[in-house]
Amino acid sequence: MKVRKAVIAVAGFGTRFLPASKNVPKELMPIVDKPVIQYLVEEAVASGIRDIIFVVRPGTQVIADHFDSCRELEIHLEENKKQDYLNAVQSLPKLANFAVVRQARHLPYGNGTPILAAKEFIGKDEPFVFMFGDDLVLTSGDQPPSVKQLIDTFEKHQPGAVIGVQDVPRSEVNRYGIVKVKPGTDPMEMESIVEKPAVDRAPSTLAQFGRFILTPKVIEILDRKELGLGNELYLADAIHKLCQTDRVLVQRVAGQWLTVGDPLRHLITSVEYALRHPEIGPAFAEYLKGIDWSRRKV
Repeated sequence: MKVRKAVIAVAGFGTRFLPASKNVPKELMPIVDKPVIQYLVEEAVASGIRDIIFVVRPGTQVIADHFDSCRELEIHLEENKKQDYLNAVQSLPKLANFAVVRQARHLPYGNGTPILAAKEFIGKDEPFVFMFGDDLVLTSGDQPPSVKQLIDTFEKHQPGAVIGVQDVPRSEVNRYGIVKVKPGTDPMEMESIVEKPAVDRAPSTLAQFGRFILTPKVIEILDRKELGLGNELYLADAIHKLCQTDRVLVQRVAGQWLTVGDPLRHLITSVEYALRHPEIGPAFAEYLKGIDWSRRKV
């Protein structure tokens, strides 16, 4: 089975960015010269994805509008002979086939809910990519995009699901879904996963993050609407149930996992991307080197 479709969850309120996120979804906040959502789409497209479903909350249609044509802007850029900017704008609608689904209010709260919102767009036996809107993966020139790494594993082994993981400090395990791997398995198979465990109860330091290859078997489990911690519908709980009856593979993702879920981590991610930007990277690095930190008061 080939993976050609992606669901991207962008239905949150971005409360940690208020008041900036009151009218601008946090997924449209820039990392250097592109919004967060564009990095996610470009990663999916570079991995062979052709159909992309945005799961949004009411009032955030503007996320999809970013990938639509804007004739007035294009005319302005053309008249002012700003060809590079014109090319950048006109390329967006051509990246993929886009669809938008609203996450209805009657659905439970949780990070598994966007999958239920998009389930009518998923074929009966169709595997698909699922991406959180808060996670980016910065890969080097010789590393494939993180989505492609997972797709390659799925298409080779055809499991019930593949989840992307990276190690985190043990002091931070209570922020993530933490995976326990079956001993001696290669590729690694999941034995269990627990959402936000206490530090002294975490089965490992392998944290799942926003990259998954899923099958409709996961949708069937989520559709039972069995709520977990905090009365939320967690994807980790559904995957835990799946691995009891089916093979779930755990993929260590190569690349630098960066999150943009709060202002501090958004700034850190911006710095990492800025330093690698072909136009402003060298100048920005020089600026950072020249800062007199002794005169900077926090």
